[in-house]
Amino acid sequence: MKRQILLGTALVASMSIFAQKSASITVKVDEGKQIIPKEIYGQFAEHLGTCIYGGLWVGENSPIPNTNGYRTDVLNALKDLKIPVLRWPGGCFADEYHWMDGIGPKENRPKMVNNNWGGTIEDNSFGTHEFLNLCELLNCEPYISGNIGSGTVEELAKWVEYMTSDGDSPMANLRRTNGRDKAWKVKYLGVGNESWGCGGSMRPEYYADLYRRYSTYCRNYDSNRLYKIASGASDYDYNWTEVLMNRVGGRMHGLSLHYYTVTGWSGSKGSAINFTDEDYYWAMGKCREVEDVLKKHIAIMDKHDPKKRVNLLLDEWGTWWDEEPGTIRGHLYQQNALRDAFVASLSFDIFHKYTERLTMANIAQIVNVLQSMILTNDKGMVLTPTYHVFNMYKVHQDATYIPLDITCDEMKVRDNRTVPMISATASKDKEGKIHISLSNIDLDNSQEISINLPNVKAKNVSGQILTSKNITDHNTFESPNVVNVKEFKGAKFNKGTLTVKMPAKSIVTLELN
Repeated sequence: MKRQILLGTALVASMSIFAQKSASITVKVDEGKQIIPKEIYGQFAEHLGTCIYGGLWVGENSPIPNTNGYRTDVLNALKDLKIPVLRWPGGCFADEYHWMDGIGPKENRPKMVNNNWGGTIEDNSFGTHEFLNLCELLNCEPYISGNIGSGTVEELAKWVEYMTSDGDSPMANLRRTNGRDKAWKVKYLGVGNESWGCGGSMRPEYYADLYRRYSTYCRNYDSNRLYKIASGASDYDYNWTEVLMNRVGGRMHGLSLHYYTVTGWSGSKGSAINFTDEDYYWAMGKCREVEDVLKKHIAIMDKHDPKKRVNLLLDEWGTWWDEEPGTIRGHLYQQNALRDAFVASLSFDIFHKYTERLTMANIAQIVNVLQSMILTNDKGMVLTPTYHVFNMYKVHQDATYIPLDITCDEMKVRDNRTVPMISATASKDKEGKIHISLSNIDLDNSQEISINLPNVKAKNVSGQILTSKNITDHNTFESPNVVNVKEFKGAKFNKGTLTVKMPAKSIVTLELN
């Protein structure tokens, strides 16, 4: 890193002098070994607000165009993202969800009160069949979060049997009665969610024993093999990870972790679209702090599990701002600005570095809640800036991660954090194509980036860019394309050096072949 810029309560005078900055990157093409699991690009759908009802599901009789009850516009947009895994039904909702209420004829399913999220009455028309059939339509792995907060061992064990047994068993026959002959393939099973909080207010020692009990009775049926995930820590709770690694260890395949870019859990969290430049740079610092959090949890896991048999799964992450004015309290509906796109790109750049242990990440949430991909109403949908980052970055799924070194300006921001003005990641796919994603975090200054690619011979370089006039810009139903992806022509490759001229506040993905 070089040249520091200070940002206090107001931007320093030098920041008002717009200029082109320079940065350099060395891509270590020959050192790439680790595969970036496609599951790093996972999604999360909770019964919360209009994520499920109105977002993913409208029912077969809805005037909104649908495919067997799923919104056709949303379904097609999600197919384009190549979603690898989808987590459901929560979240906090999971530990109050009783799966038998969501099977059988829809007219016979009991209603329920969603106590966690606004007290909304739900009719259970979206249940096990609807979720697992959606995963088949999206060609993604289902990730079931089981109820251990208010449920029983028997209830979860029977749910696993219902979903995955092809035998002549009671639950398999009940599934057949409800219209599904062949069992689904269900790989990921979460044993509870946030068991330290909304999932039961448990201590880690108690939860560790409870996990051992539940996981014993969640069995593998026929050819289905469960990947069991223990409910892990919230951001800085390293003791939870220590206790679970010590007391559960190899009985779990994965351990979860939650980390949000949020100002705090009391009072206002700030607006998603009305914020200052200082607020923006603070968010960049906060989201990048996930790297230190990952390192510390990984260090604990390495101590107990040096062979890395237990994976770390960041199955909730993203921005958390105030709900939009005029929306239902508790539904967590927030807009999505260009700032959120940068949180996504910077986060992915970090996640790619730690995939020896970090094997899944699930952004919160897929539609209409928190840092969503899509916003919907009765007339249509809007793709958010975050959606576009996921689409630009999908080229890194299952590609080989390539390490790189960056030299660039950095800035001191609020809460004593330091933010580099350039973030980047690189990978090589199975066809030998190299993809490089770059973020120019600087709001005011363009960057000329010199990228050293030793021993690389490329004939073509192409790219996409995501940017807008203002960092607060966002897409609405009236103006859905304010922040959108365009062709990028500011990169040239010559004799092992890629020169990239990036505008201020822009995200670029390049392909060399």
